[in-house]
Amino acid sequence: MNPMDIMKNFQNLQSKMGEAQEKMKTLRAEGSSGGDLVKVTIDGTMEVISMQIDPIAVDPRDVTMLEELVGAAFTDAVRKMREVLQREMSQLTGGMNLPPGFMGGQ
Repeated sequence: MNPMDIMKNFQNLQSKMGEAQEKMKTLRAEGSSGGDLVKVTIDGTMEVISMQIDPIAVDPRDVTMLEELVGAAFTDAVRKMREVLQREMSQLTGGMNLPPGFMGGQ
């Protein structure tokens, strides 16, 4: 392959990566736990956008359960976001098989 073609492809990929990083801020995924007692919404940068806790889940005598529900909802949201990001990155790279972790993922 021509070195100039490689450079053009790399520059094109860099440009697309910048666009993807901006788009990540607009992506949303919601995770839930406890039959929707706790819901957590995150964006594509894994920042928490919102959290809803059903008042029935708030028992001052069982804070541990609420902590576990919040953790499980966040984990669920992250799992869903990873699926969204994988689809987005596949579209961005045109199906190129990039090595795991290449885009900062796992």
